[in-house]
Amino acid sequence: MSNVNQLASALKEIVGEANVIQDPDRMKAYAVDGMTPKAVVNPGSVVELSKLLAYANSEKLAVVPRGNGTKMAQGGIPRKLDVVLSLLRINRITEHDVPNLSLSVEAGMTLAAVQEKLAGTGKGSFLPLDPPYTDKATIGGIIATNGSGPRRYLYNTARDLLLGLKAVFPNGDIVAFGGKTVKNVSGYDMTKLMIGSWGALGVITEITTKLLPLPEASATLMVSFEDLGKAGSLTRKVLHSSLLPSAMELMDGKAASQLGEEGKYLVAFSLEGVGEAVERQVAEIGEMGKKEGGIDAKVLKGREDRIFWMRVRDFALASKSHVILKSNFVISKQADILGNYENWAQAAGIDCAFIGHAGNGILTTYIPENGVAKTDPLVDLIGKFTAEAVKNDGNLVAESCPTELKAKIDVWGGPRTDVVVMRRLKEKVDPVGVLNPGRFVGGL
Repeated sequence: MSNVNQLASALKEIVGEANVIQDPDRMKAYAVDGMTPKAVVNPGSVVELSKLLAYANSEKLAVVPRGNGTKMAQGGIPRKLDVVLSLLRINRITEHDVPNLSLSVEAGMTLAAVQEKLAGTGKGSFLPLDPPYTDKATIGGIIATNGSGPRRYLYNTARDLLLGLKAVFPNGDIVAFGGKTVKNVSGYDMTKLMIGSWGALGVITEITTKLLPLPEASATLMVSFEDLGKAGSLTRKVLHSSLLPSAMELMDGKAASQLGEEGKYLVAFSLEGVGEAVERQVAEIGEMGKKEGGIDAKVLKGREDRIFWMRVRDFALASKSHVILKSNFVISKQADILGNYENWAQAAGIDCAFIGHAGNGILTTYIPENGVAKTDPLVDLIGKFTAEAVKNDGNLVAESCPTELKAKIDVWGGPRTDVVVMRRLKEKVDPVGVLNPGRFVGGL
């Protein structure tokens, strides 16, 4: 029996023949950076997942966990790929504590399905995360990559929301960290370490998280500017005021035009909460925008409000971006760095659109296919962007990137001080290198 057939036989014994894919044409959809797995396996329980990883560990197989694949273009090129591990069948809400606003949900459920369920239960609640591709992105994938969106300005990220999680380690051990009661413990906070660890330490199978009541009302205020400095001044004044929008996005004219809006620069605010408070904040920020030199203001409500933020969140789809770069830096430098990025991109002849979380010091660069064709200038440009972010106490990560470009850049940006700690943890929990070898920071 060949090694491939032996592998297929072992996998089928664990999860059943119907849950193992080996057809070459079907497996092409599961390739990672041009590497096609020997098999795709779809366990239906945590016990099956545990057995699969224990087998992979014993056979020294390389396993890449996967949800719906919305983040598979991110990360380094795998050193090896034997099995793609789908989490889509592990997809139940295991506990919903409506009075205490907490939820336990398995990794394979999509965020959109979770939000729909929460909105229709009791008075309605929601999980305050809004990463890209919410309709398809699974809970496990969002947590493993620490996905977030515009509303992180008010609601923060998964690290601030999660109470605990369950996972399976590379040797097959089933583990649980944290829970509904938050305790002070010594040593590593493993819940936080697993968030954003890219499945390098273990496969997340379930999370327990805080929820929030649905806001009574919401609205969007957009203020357009001809001058970047004035747009940046407005965001800083709102940031240092008592006003509290749920999102505050600063974007260039290319991004604004693709969203159907006008102006060389656009600042968009999402306001949520009690109806009167929303109206008051719309009026106050609108007045501040006029004083800062805004040339036009626009308010969206109801369906238009919701659609606008969906389009901002999923901008990569509408813009058909082939490269997505996320930079972070000190918040006060948002407008300055956007201006520098614009100038450098223009000088390189590379078409870019920019959208930034103005209250968080994060700027996302979207580059369409024609920009990717200029490989050497693009490599130089990414180097300039990264150096600028690092100089301002941040870094740059390529969130989506073709394989040929990955071979010429570090998709995780400049050197990081946490690599040594992560390497020691990886060596401790995954000495064989079963999970996602080569895809995480430092080639872990």
